[in-house]
Amino acid sequence: MIKTKADPVVSLDHYEIQILSALQEDGRLTNQQLAEQVGLSPSACWRRVKALEDEGVIMRYSAIIDPKKIGVGECVFAHVTLLRHSKTATQEFVELVYDLPEVMECFTTSGDADILLRVVTPSVSAYNDFLENVIFQAKGVSQVRSNFALKQVKFQTALPIPAE
Repeated sequence: MIKTKADPVVSLDHYEIQILSALQEDGRLTNQQLAEQVGLSPSACWRRVKALEDEGVIMRYSAIIDPKKIGVGECVFAHVTLLRHSKTATQEFVELVYDLPEVMECFTTSGDADILLRVVTPSVSAYNDFLENVIFQAKGVSQVRSNFALKQVKFQTALPIPAE
């Protein structure tokens, strides 16, 4: 879903910054552990975490899995150019790739390509099948330029949280 308006920035206080930093480091902290770490009572900490969840600051919790250990070690960046530059064409393509498990991230972009996909597959031939059977079959695709990741130099999931 393409949003037309930017989400408002939420003002964070010192405790909320600490809570977010701690949870980004270890999302499995208990409320008691989190409260001790940030210097709040457990009930005050829980209320702040709940408010951050309700405001959409904390979107979800997840486990980070090593892709090589589960057999999806190929990472490919696919630069997709669409035939037409229209909201409808972009929306149709975005809706197509949204539920594809191989597509880890999808961005509409400026520059040479209209859309950037981060795709994971078990092999180069599996990526080729994905291109031929899914992406090349998609309505409105003009071309795809693929870049295979040779080595992951940095992998970070924690966002930098601006200070108060």
